Amino acid sequence: MEQLYNKDVLILAIETSCDETAASVVKNGREVLSNVIFTQIALHTRYGGVVPEIASRKHIEKINQVIEEALLQARVTLEELDAIAVTYGPGLVGALLVGVSEAKAISFASGIPLVGVHHISGHISANYIEHKELEPPFICLVASGGHSHLVAVKDYGVYEIIGMTRDDAAGEAFDKVARAIGLGYPGGPKIDKISKEGNPDAIPFPRAKIAENAYDFSFSGMKSAVLNYLNSCQMKGEPVCQADVAASFQKAVVDVLVEHSLHAVRQFHYDKFAIAGGVAANSSLRAAFETECRKRQISFYCPSPVLCTDNAAMIGAAGYYEFCRGVRSGYDLNAVPNLKL
Repeated sequence: MEQLYNKDVLILAIETSCDETAASVVKNGREVLSNVIFTQIALHTRYGGVVPEIASRKHIEKINQVIEEALLQARVTLEELDAIAVTYGPGLVGALLVGVSEAKAISFASGIPLVGVHHISGHISANYIEHKELEPPFICLVASGGHSHLVAVKDYGVYEIIGMTRDDAAGEAFDKVARAIGLGYPGGPKIDKISKEGNPDAIPFPRAKIAENAYDFSFSGMKSAVLNYLNSCQMKGEPVCQADVAASFQKAVVDVLVEHSLHAVRQFHYDKFAIAGGVAANSSLRAAFETECRKRQISFYCPSPVLCTDNAAMIGAAGYYEFCRGVRSGYDLNAVPNLKL
């Protein structure tokens, strides 16, 4: 890949869109010098999901320590930085405000340029860190707790959404089903783990298709089918096998994600496909895509699990390409919880 700048570019990246307080130093968009993540999962587990107020307060408490640690691990000082990249949406507004306010304060005090980054663009860009050879154009499936997007990546930072969920995101459906069968939070990793003990063909859960757009997703019906199955078993006094329910539900989600994604790759005549977001850490999904892409001679890319979940390294990667395109944010940069890609 060609160097976009004639000198090394060091970016301090900050990510606080949900319940991870993260900071990273990224060199030239692809080399991670540090990636520090403070996760709040243990705090929110007792509530069965993320509590926005608690998340915001914990971000305030931890953000300075996380940034200091990222700079220390990278052996970089503020004076050596070329830009500060920060997630400004989408996400929880209170959580986003902590990161945006911190980034603006550092930028104002130091004179270092500020670059606002879209969270989904960050997830897509995680693939550039893992796969140095990957360049646009390609199709990317972004699947997380809040998003299920099929995106045509036309160039760095240039996107066209060709499909998205009509209701629940895939990760949201995982969380709700995990709660319903008694696994608790976070649902995705727990369903992934217990599914290995179950029969994925035990229960024929439905796969939704959207007539108007073959690339769109719908997971609410699938989630409702699981709840109906559980209620039916309870009314009949029949035992429920957690592992079978989890494995059958997971297979239904994976089937839909794979079918729609590869249909898009074929119809748009791309030969490269990537996945990103928290659900991209799911072992069954990764294995299914690997198999199907190999059959079709499509190059398949996926980040390591740590780069699938929220982290600042991905924001540094996306921020680098925005910086190289000349994007600079003013001190009026604000959190935008429903920011469109």
